[in-house]
Amino acid sequence: MHAPTMHTATTYASLSGLPAAQQPYWPDEAVLEEVERELAALPALTTEDEAVDLMRGMELVARRSALLVQGGDCAERFHEAVPELVRQKVDTLQGLAAIMRAGSRSPTVAVSRIAGQYGKPRSSPFETEDSGRRMPSYCGDAVNDPEFDPTARIPDPRRLVTAYECSTLVLSELRRSWSGRPILERVYASHELLLMPYERPLVREGARGAYSGSAHFGWIGERTRRADGAHIALARTVHNPVGVKLGPTVSPEDAVELSRTLNPEGVPGRLTFIVRFGAKEVDRLLPPVVDAVAREGAPVVWLCDPMHGNGVRVRGHKTRLIEPMRAEVASFIRVLHARGQWPGGLHLELTPDPVTECVSERDEEPSFTDYRSTCDPRLNPEQSADMVSHFLSLL
Repeated sequence: MHAPTMHTATTYASLSGLPAAQQPYWPDEAVLEEVERELAALPALTTEDEAVDLMRGMELVARRSALLVQGGDCAERFHEAVPELVRQKVDTLQGLAAIMRAGSRSPTVAVSRIAGQYGKPRSSPFETEDSGRRMPSYCGDAVNDPEFDPTARIPDPRRLVTAYECSTLVLSELRRSWSGRPILERVYASHELLLMPYERPLVREGARGAYSGSAHFGWIGERTRRADGAHIALARTVHNPVGVKLGPTVSPEDAVELSRTLNPEGVPGRLTFIVRFGAKEVDRLLPPVVDAVAREGAPVVWLCDPMHGNGVRVRGHKTRLIEPMRAEVASFIRVLHARGQWPGGLHLELTPDPVTECVSERDEEPSFTDYRSTCDPRLNPEQSADMVSHFLSLL
């Protein structure tokens, strides 16, 4: 086993002592530490040059010369790390980027939730079966198994290595899709920077400083954006483009602090705020946040996530209604335009499969005949294209 470089070791140590929210309870700390050492000795999954290439596209979005579409699975599954399925996911996102490119007559940056979206934050560490049996929540394939069985739900650190191996396979296929494509028409890899025992050891030293070798673009979730926590410290350490999800609990002051912390040099495209207030709250909550950041904060790319604030339960199924999602997109664009800011694009959970996980409120009897997600509901290809077209019609 090769020892990590001095810089990597220093970075790892500085990140290790900070509070990290939404971490699983790993029953065997010794195994977890061994896994972290193993990951630190493996090659980075993504390269610094690839992150810089994406950064050039993000800068165009920040300068109002391009748009961004980010999308993919709510939670990737290990068994889907096969070439055919990866190609389907990449082709779907490339198709959406082509729609956005043609409709806006502007370059469009495409970033997929892929090659690492194996961990999921959960609102509760436990869930209860209909029978009353209680067990740990499913936290993504990098942590445990979705099977509703107490043994399968025990967090297993060795799954972090499997996540690395699956990400390697997915990235290999992703890079094959780049052949013959200009840098701005490639699909890049992103995931939530959630599981610190996975993210910390994959921070590497490059020619331009420390960078995340786990993804081209990583984002911090609504539940983990604590200013003095490990996740923000990680994002601050690396020079990849990064994002932060902003939900209803964010204050204008929070947003300003985050922008200054994560983009202290004011680099266009370095930081993306992914807005997820929900259709009922966006008109009230977004204007003061945008005003404060424009007045006192560092430059950011504004991205609309119309999905995470609009979840409901219908006939026992977690779903998202199309109409509130469309309404949030409309409000997002209206608020940004009114303040002279650029609505940078969309962040969607979607799949190439013809699923029936998101439904219309106009349906008298919503049908969930093809519900495959192990976590949250996703848009199918037709719904995804409609959401992009809706965004363009208002832009």
